[in-house]
Amino acid sequence: MALYSYKAIDAHGKAVLGRLDAGNIFDLEQRLSRMGLDLVSGAPSEQKSRLVGGTRIPRQDLINFCFHMEQLTGAGVPIVEGLVDLRESAENLRFREVVGGLVETIEGGKSLSQALADYPEVFSKVVVSLVRSGEQTGKLPEVLKGLAETLKWEDELAAQTKKVMMYPAFVGGIVLLVTLFLMVYLVPQMVGFIRNMGQEIPLQTRLLIHVSNFFVGYWWAVLAAPFVLWFGVKIAAKTYPQVAYAVDDLKLRIPYIGPILRKIILSRFASSFAMMYSSGITVLDAIRSSEEIVGNRPLENALRSAGQQIAEGKGLTMAFTDVGLFPPLVIRMLRIGENTGALDRALLNVSYFYNREVRESIGKVQAMIEPVMTIVLGAILGWVMLAVLGPVYDTISKMKF
Repeated sequence: MALYSYKAIDAHGKAVLGRLDAGNIFDLEQRLSRMGLDLVSGAPSEQKSRLVGGTRIPRQDLINFCFHMEQLTGAGVPIVEGLVDLRESAENLRFREVVGGLVETIEGGKSLSQALADYPEVFSKVVVSLVRSGEQTGKLPEVLKGLAETLKWEDELAAQTKKVMMYPAFVGGIVLLVTLFLMVYLVPQMVGFIRNMGQEIPLQTRLLIHVSNFFVGYWWAVLAAPFVLWFGVKIAAKTYPQVAYAVDDLKLRIPYIGPILRKIILSRFASSFAMMYSSGITVLDAIRSSEEIVGNRPLENALRSAGQQIAEGKGLTMAFTDVGLFPPLVIRMLRIGENTGALDRALLNVSYFYNREVRESIGKVQAMIEPVMTIVLGAILGWVMLAVLGPVYDTISKMKF
Protein backbone atom coordinates (compact mmCIF):
# COMPACT_ATOMS: atom_id res chain seq x y z
CA MET A 1 0.00 0.00 0.00
CA ALA A 2 1.00 3.61 -0.58
CA LEU A 3 0.26 6.75 1.37
CA TYR A 4 -2.16 9.01 -0.53
CA SER A 5 -2.89 12.69 0.00
CA TYR A 6 -6.51 13.50 -0.67
CA LYS A 7 -9.12 16.21 -0.70
CA ALA A 8 -12.65 15.10 0.16
CA ILE A 9 -16.03 16.45 1.20
CA ASP A 10 -17.91 15.28 4.29
CA ALA A 11 -21.66 14.89 4.77
CA HIS A 12 -22.01 18.61 5.60
CA GLY A 13 -20.24 19.73 2.44
CA LYS A 14 -17.07 20.73 4.30
CA ALA A 15 -13.73 20.21 2.55
CA VAL A 16 -11.39 17.77 4.31
CA LEU A 17 -7.67 17.37 3.61
CA GLY A 18 -5.68 14.38 4.77
CA ARG A 19 -3.60 11.28 4.04
CA LEU A 20 -4.57 7.61 4.02
CA ASP A 21 -3.02 4.28 3.08
CA ALA A 22 -4.56 2.73 -0.06
CA GLY A 23 -3.68 0.27 -2.80
CA ASN A 24 -4.67 2.67 -5.59
CA ILE A 25 -6.92 5.65 -6.25
CA PHE A 26 -10.03 3.46 -6.48
CA ASP A 27 -9.19 1.77 -3.18
CA LEU A 28 -8.71 5.25 -1.69
CA GLU A 29 -12.17 6.29 -2.86
CA GLN A 30 -13.76 3.21 -1.29
CA ARG A 31 -11.94 3.71 2.01
CA LEU A 32 -13.01 7.35 2.18
CA SER A 33 -16.57 6.38 1.30
CA ARG A 34 -16.66 4.03 4.30
CA MET A 35 -15.47 6.98 6.41
CA GLY A 36 -18.39 9.10 5.16
CA LEU A 37 -16.23 11.18 2.81
CA ASP A 38 -16.55 11.78 -0.96
CA LEU A 39 -13.21 11.90 -2.78
CA VAL A 40 -12.53 15.07 -4.79
CA SER A 41 -8.88 14.50 -5.67
CA GLY A 42 -6.05 12.25 -4.55
CA ALA A 43 -2.43 11.47 -5.35
CA PRO A 44 0.44 9.47 -3.81
CA SER A 45 2.11 11.38 -1.00
CA GLU A 46 5.87 11.84 -0.83
CA GLN A 47 5.89 12.18 2.95
CA LYS A 48 6.59 9.11 5.06
CA SER A 49 4.44 10.02 8.02
CA ARG A 50 0.91 8.66 8.10
CA LEU A 51 -0.27 11.71 9.99
CA VAL A 52 -1.11 15.08 8.50
CA GLY A 53 1.89 17.32 9.09
CA GLY A 54 3.62 14.46 10.93
CA THR A 55 2.26 15.67 14.28
CA ARG A 56 1.47 13.48 17.26
CA ILE A 57 -1.97 12.43 18.37
CA PRO A 58 -2.91 14.17 21.67
CA ARG A 59 -2.80 11.91 24.70
CA GLN A 60 -6.45 12.73 25.39
CA ASP A 61 -7.44 11.02 22.13
CA LEU A 62 -5.48 7.92 23.13
CA ILE A 63 -7.24 7.90 26.51
CA ASN A 64 -10.60 8.10 24.74
CA PHE A 65 -9.52 5.31 22.39
CA CYS A 66 -8.64 2.95 25.25
CA PHE A 67 -11.75 3.84 27.27
CA HIS A 68 -14.06 3.49 24.26
CA MET A 69 -12.61 0.13 23.18
CA GLU A 70 -12.58 -1.18 26.77
CA GLN A 71 -16.28 -0.43 27.19
CA LEU A 72 -17.31 -1.94 23.85
CA THR A 73 -15.10 -5.03 23.93
CA GLY A 74 -16.19 -5.65 27.53
CA ALA A 75 -19.81 -5.57 26.34
CA GLY A 76 -19.06 -8.11 23.60
CA VAL A 77 -19.07 -5.69 20.65
CA PRO A 78 -16.70 -6.84 17.86
CA ILE A 79 -13.48 -4.85 17.58
CA VAL A 80 -14.18 -3.62 14.03
CA GLU A 81 -17.62 -2.32 14.99
CA GLY A 82 -16.14 -0.55 18.00
CA LEU A 83 -13.48 1.08 15.83
CA VAL A 84 -16.05 2.15 13.23
CA ASP A 85 -18.14 3.75 15.96
CA LEU A 86 -15.05 5.51 17.33
CA ARG A 87 -14.10 6.71 13.84
CA GLU A 88 -17.51 8.27 13.33
CA SER A 89 -17.40 10.11 16.66
CA ALA A 90 -13.75 11.26 16.52
CA GLU A 91 -13.41 15.04 16.13
CA ASN A 92 -9.67 15.05 15.48
CA LEU A 93 -9.11 14.54 11.74
CA ARG A 94 -5.68 12.97 12.25
CA PHE A 95 -7.01 10.53 14.81
CA ARG A 96 -9.97 9.67 12.57
CA GLU A 97 -7.52 8.78 9.79
CA VAL A 98 -5.60 6.51 12.15
CA VAL A 99 -8.74 4.73 13.34
CA GLY A 100 -9.88 4.38 9.72
CA GLY A 101 -6.54 2.77 8.90
CA LEU A 102 -6.97 0.37 11.85
CA VAL A 103 -10.38 -0.69 10.56
CA GLU A 104 -9.00 -1.38 7.08
CA THR A 105 -6.04 -3.34 8.46
CA ILE A 106 -8.19 -5.53 10.74
CA GLU A 107 -10.69 -6.16 7.94
CA GLY A 108 -7.69 -7.30 5.92
CA GLY A 109 -7.09 -10.12 8.39
CA LYS A 110 -4.71 -8.67 11.00
CA SER A 111 -5.28 -8.55 14.75
CA LEU A 112 -5.74 -5.34 16.71
CA SER A 113 -2.16 -5.43 18.05
CA GLN A 114 -0.78 -5.93 14.53
CA ALA A 115 -2.85 -3.01 13.28
CA LEU A 116 -1.62 -0.80 16.13
CA ALA A 117 1.97 -1.75 15.30
CA ASP A 118 1.51 -0.15 11.86
CA TYR A 119 1.30 3.25 13.60
CA PRO A 120 4.43 3.42 15.81
CA GLU A 121 4.20 7.23 15.85
CA VAL A 122 0.85 6.92 17.65
CA PHE A 123 0.93 3.64 19.60
CA SER A 124 4.15 2.83 21.43
CA LYS A 125 5.69 -0.63 21.64
CA VAL A 126 4.45 -0.85 25.22
CA VAL A 127 0.83 -0.35 24.09
CA VAL A 128 1.24 -2.88 21.28
CA SER A 129 2.80 -5.45 23.63
CA LEU A 130 0.04 -5.02 26.21
CA VAL A 131 -2.73 -5.33 23.63
CA ARG A 132 -1.06 -8.42 22.16
CA SER A 133 -0.86 -9.93 25.64
CA GLY A 134 -4.54 -9.11 26.23
CA GLU A 135 -5.50 -10.81 22.98
CA GLN A 136 -3.50 -13.92 23.87
CA THR A 137 -4.87 -14.22 27.41
CA GLY A 138 -8.45 -13.16 26.64
CA LYS A 139 -8.14 -10.13 28.94
CA LEU A 140 -8.25 -7.38 26.33
CA PRO A 141 -10.91 -5.27 28.14
CA GLU A 142 -8.88 -5.38 31.37
CA VAL A 143 -5.71 -4.43 29.52
CA LEU A 144 -7.44 -1.52 27.76
CA LYS A 145 -8.86 -0.33 31.08
CA GLY A 146 -5.38 -0.43 32.63
CA LEU A 147 -3.97 1.45 29.63
CA ALA A 148 -6.61 4.16 29.97
CA GLU A 149 -5.81 4.59 33.66
CA THR A 150 -2.07 4.65 32.97
CA LEU A 151 -2.46 7.25 30.21
CA LYS A 152 -4.54 9.44 32.52
CA TRP A 153 -1.86 9.13 35.17
CA GLU A 154 0.91 9.92 32.63
CA ASP A 155 -1.07 12.97 31.53
CA GLU A 156 -1.15 14.16 35.12
CA LEU A 157 2.57 13.46 35.51
CA ALA A 158 3.34 15.40 32.32
CA ALA A 159 1.38 18.36 33.69
CA GLN A 160 3.31 18.17 36.98
CA THR A 161 6.63 17.98 35.11
CA LYS A 162 5.77 21.06 33.07
CA LYS A 163 4.78 22.85 36.24
CA VAL A 164 8.15 22.06 37.81
CA MET A 165 10.08 23.34 34.78
CA MET A 166 7.91 26.23 33.58
CA TYR A 167 7.28 28.05 36.84
CA PRO A 168 10.95 28.78 37.60
CA ALA A 169 11.51 29.71 33.95
CA PHE A 170 8.60 32.16 34.04
CA VAL A 171 9.66 33.83 37.28
CA GLY A 172 13.28 33.95 36.11
CA GLY A 173 12.12 35.60 32.87
CA ILE A 174 10.32 38.29 34.86
CA VAL A 175 13.47 38.96 36.90
CA LEU A 176 15.52 39.19 33.68
CA LEU A 177 13.10 41.69 32.14
CA VAL A 178 13.10 43.85 35.27
CA THR A 179 16.90 43.77 35.32
CA LEU A 180 17.01 44.79 31.65
CA PHE A 181 14.66 47.70 32.34
CA LEU A 182 16.85 48.92 35.19
CA MET A 183 20.13 48.57 33.31
CA VAL A 184 19.01 49.81 29.89
CA TYR A 185 16.61 52.62 30.83
CA LEU A 186 16.85 53.73 34.46
CA VAL A 187 20.58 53.52 35.25
CA PRO A 188 21.80 55.41 32.12
CA GLN A 189 19.55 58.35 33.05
CA MET A 190 21.02 58.48 36.55
CA VAL A 191 24.64 58.07 35.41
CA GLY A 192 24.74 61.46 33.69
CA PHE A 193 23.50 63.17 36.86
CA ILE A 194 26.11 61.38 39.01
CA ARG A 195 28.99 62.31 36.69
CA ASN A 196 27.93 65.99 36.64
CA MET A 197 28.34 66.17 40.41
CA GLY A 198 32.11 66.29 39.82
CA GLN A 199 33.17 64.00 42.63
CA GLU A 200 34.96 60.67 42.63
CA ILE A 201 32.63 57.84 41.69
CA PRO A 202 32.71 54.92 44.18
CA LEU A 203 33.55 51.35 43.17
CA GLN A 204 30.00 49.96 43.30
CA THR A 205 28.77 52.79 41.08
CA ARG A 206 31.56 52.26 38.54
CA LEU A 207 30.72 48.56 38.46
CA LEU A 208 27.04 49.39 37.92
CA ILE A 209 27.94 51.72 35.04
CA HIS A 210 30.00 48.99 33.34
CA VAL A 211 27.19 46.47 33.72
CA SER A 212 24.66 49.00 32.42
CA ASN A 213 26.87 49.79 29.40
CA PHE A 214 27.10 46.08 28.62
CA PHE A 215 23.30 45.69 28.76
CA VAL A 216 22.79 48.80 26.61
CA GLY A 217 25.25 47.59 23.99
CA TYR A 218 24.33 43.91 24.03
CA TRP A 219 20.71 43.78 25.25
CA TRP A 220 19.80 41.72 22.19
CA ALA A 221 22.43 39.13 23.12
CA VAL A 222 21.13 38.93 26.70
CA LEU A 223 17.59 38.28 25.44
CA ALA A 224 18.71 35.82 22.78
CA ALA A 225 21.16 33.87 24.98
CA PRO A 226 18.56 31.61 26.72
CA PHE A 227 16.95 30.67 23.39
CA VAL A 228 20.30 30.14 21.64
CA LEU A 229 21.48 27.99 24.55
CA TRP A 230 18.24 25.98 24.54
CA PHE A 231 18.24 25.24 20.81
CA GLY A 232 22.02 24.73 20.79
CA VAL A 233 21.78 22.06 23.48
CA LYS A 234 18.85 20.38 21.69
CA ILE A 235 20.71 20.24 18.37
CA ALA A 236 23.90 19.02 20.06
CA ALA A 237 21.92 16.36 21.95
CA LYS A 238 20.40 15.09 18.71
CA THR A 239 23.78 15.07 16.97
CA TYR A 240 26.01 13.67 19.72
CA PRO A 241 24.75 10.87 22.01
CA GLN A 242 27.34 11.84 24.63
CA VAL A 243 25.80 15.31 24.92
CA ALA A 244 22.30 13.84 25.23
CA TYR A 245 23.49 11.52 27.99
CA ALA A 246 25.23 14.37 29.83
CA VAL A 247 22.10 16.57 29.61
CA ASP A 248 19.86 13.81 30.98
CA ASP A 249 22.36 13.13 33.76
CA LEU A 250 22.50 16.84 34.60
CA LYS A 251 18.71 16.99 34.87
CA LEU A 252 18.83 14.41 37.65
CA ARG A 253 21.53 16.38 39.52
CA ILE A 254 19.86 19.81 39.54
CA PRO A 255 19.24 20.78 43.19
CA TYR A 256 15.59 20.36 44.25
CA ILE A 257 14.40 19.85 40.64
CA GLY A 258 16.52 16.75 39.94
CA PRO A 259 15.12 14.58 42.75
CA ILE A 260 11.57 15.42 41.67
CA LEU A 261 12.29 14.44 38.06
CA ARG A 262 13.88 11.19 39.26
CA LYS A 263 10.77 10.35 41.31
CA ILE A 264 8.51 11.13 38.33
CA ILE A 265 10.56 8.86 36.06
CA LEU A 266 10.70 6.02 38.59
CA SER A 267 6.98 6.33 39.27
CA ARG A 268 6.29 6.05 35.52
CA PHE A 269 8.60 3.03 35.30
CA ALA A 270 7.05 1.26 38.29
CA SER A 271 3.48 1.78 37.10
CA SER A 272 4.15 0.65 33.53
CA PHE A 273 6.27 -2.32 34.65
CA ALA A 274 3.52 -3.43 37.04
CA MET A 275 0.86 -3.20 34.33
CA MET A 276 2.95 -5.19 31.84
CA TYR A 277 3.85 -7.84 34.42
CA SER A 278 0.25 -8.28 35.54
CA SER A 279 -0.80 -8.64 31.87
CA GLY A 280 1.43 -11.68 31.45
CA ILE A 281 4.46 -10.06 29.83
CA THR A 282 7.75 -11.56 30.97
CA VAL A 283 10.13 -9.62 33.20
CA LEU A 284 12.76 -9.28 30.47
CA ASP A 285 10.24 -8.04 27.89
CA ALA A 286 8.78 -5.63 30.45
CA ILE A 287 12.24 -4.23 31.20
CA ARG A 288 13.00 -3.81 27.47
CA SER A 289 9.72 -1.98 26.96
CA SER A 290 10.33 0.16 30.05
CA GLU A 291 13.58 1.43 28.52
CA GLU A 292 11.49 3.37 25.99
CA ILE A 293 9.17 5.09 28.46
CA VAL A 294 11.53 6.36 31.17
CA GLY A 295 12.77 9.14 28.87
CA ASN A 296 16.16 9.46 30.58
CA ARG A 297 19.33 7.93 29.13
CA PRO A 298 21.20 7.12 32.38
CA LEU A 299 18.14 5.27 33.66
CA GLU A 300 17.64 3.61 30.24
CA ASN A 301 21.22 2.31 30.42
CA ALA A 302 20.61 1.14 33.98
CA LEU A 303 17.52 -0.81 32.91
CA ARG A 304 19.38 -2.26 29.94
CA SER A 305 22.22 -3.37 32.21
CA ALA A 306 19.77 -4.90 34.70
CA GLY A 307 18.02 -6.76 31.88
CA GLN A 308 21.31 -8.19 30.66
CA GLN A 309 22.21 -9.39 34.15
CA ILE A 310 18.80 -11.02 34.58
CA ALA A 311 19.16 -12.72 31.20
CA GLU A 312 22.49 -14.13 32.42
CA GLY A 313 20.76 -15.70 35.42
CA LYS A 314 21.02 -13.09 38.16
CA GLY A 315 18.01 -12.39 40.37
CA LEU A 316 15.78 -9.38 39.72
CA THR A 317 16.53 -7.59 43.01
CA MET A 318 20.27 -8.25 42.82
CA ALA A 319 20.46 -6.99 39.23
CA PHE A 320 18.73 -3.69 40.10
CA THR A 321 20.90 -3.33 43.21
CA ASP A 322 24.14 -3.78 41.24
CA VAL A 323 23.15 -1.06 38.77
CA GLY A 324 23.32 1.51 41.58
CA LEU A 325 20.87 4.07 40.19
CA PHE A 326 17.69 2.91 41.89
CA PRO A 327 16.87 4.16 45.41
CA PRO A 328 16.33 1.82 48.40
CA LEU A 329 12.52 2.05 48.14
CA VAL A 330 12.51 0.52 44.66
CA ILE A 331 14.98 -2.19 45.68
CA ARG A 332 13.01 -3.00 48.83
CA MET A 333 9.71 -3.31 46.94
CA LEU A 334 11.35 -5.43 44.23
CA ARG A 335 12.66 -7.79 46.91
CA ILE A 336 9.23 -8.05 48.55
CA GLY A 337 7.51 -8.60 45.22
CA GLU A 338 10.06 -11.20 44.14
CA ASN A 339 9.73 -13.12 47.42
CA THR A 340 5.93 -13.03 47.56
CA GLY A 341 5.22 -13.42 43.83
CA ALA A 342 3.19 -10.18 43.86
CA LEU A 343 5.69 -8.06 41.93
CA ASP A 344 2.98 -5.98 40.26
CA ARG A 345 1.40 -4.97 43.59
CA ALA A 346 4.78 -4.10 45.07
CA LEU A 347 5.63 -1.87 42.11
CA LEU A 348 2.24 -0.17 42.26
CA ASN A 349 3.09 0.72 45.87
CA VAL A 350 6.31 2.32 44.60
CA SER A 351 4.30 4.33 42.09
CA TYR A 352 1.84 5.42 44.78
CA PHE A 353 4.55 6.57 47.19
CA TYR A 354 6.48 8.47 44.53
CA ASN A 355 3.32 10.04 43.15
CA ARG A 356 2.48 11.41 46.58
CA GLU A 357 6.03 12.62 47.14
CA VAL A 358 6.09 14.32 43.73
CA ARG A 359 2.97 16.35 44.57
CA GLU A 360 4.40 17.35 47.95
CA SER A 361 7.82 18.22 46.48
CA ILE A 362 6.32 20.33 43.72
CA GLY A 363 4.35 22.29 46.31
CA LYS A 364 7.49 22.86 48.40
CA VAL A 365 9.56 23.98 45.38
CA GLN A 366 6.85 26.40 44.25
CA ALA A 367 6.57 27.82 47.75
CA MET A 368 10.35 28.23 47.89
CA ILE A 369 10.79 29.81 44.43
CA GLU A 370 8.71 32.90 45.21
CA PRO A 371 10.77 34.13 48.21
CA VAL A 372 14.05 33.21 46.48
CA MET A 373 13.15 35.23 43.39
CA THR A 374 11.94 38.08 45.62
CA ILE A 375 15.31 38.10 47.42
CA VAL A 376 17.21 38.08 44.11
CA LEU A 377 15.13 40.94 42.71
CA GLY A 378 15.44 42.85 45.99
CA ALA A 379 19.22 42.40 45.97
CA ILE A 380 19.44 43.79 42.42
CA LEU A 381 17.25 46.76 43.32
CA GLY A 382 19.24 47.36 46.51
CA TRP A 383 22.52 47.34 44.59
CA VAL A 384 21.15 49.80 42.03
CA MET A 385 19.80 52.13 44.70
CA LEU A 386 23.03 51.98 46.74
CA ALA A 387 25.20 52.64 43.68
CA VAL A 388 22.99 55.51 42.45
CA LEU A 389 21.95 57.20 45.67
CA GLY A 390 25.26 56.69 47.49
CA PRO A 391 27.13 59.43 45.58
CA VAL A 392 24.12 61.74 45.83
CA TYR A 393 24.01 61.28 49.60
CA ASP A 394 27.78 61.90 49.90
CA THR A 395 27.45 65.15 47.93
CA ILE A 396 24.54 66.39 50.03
CA SER A 397 26.33 65.50 53.28
CA LYS A 398 29.36 67.62 52.24
CA MET A 399 27.29 70.73 51.53
CA LYS A 400 27.58 73.56 54.05
CA PHE A 401 24.42 75.47 54.84
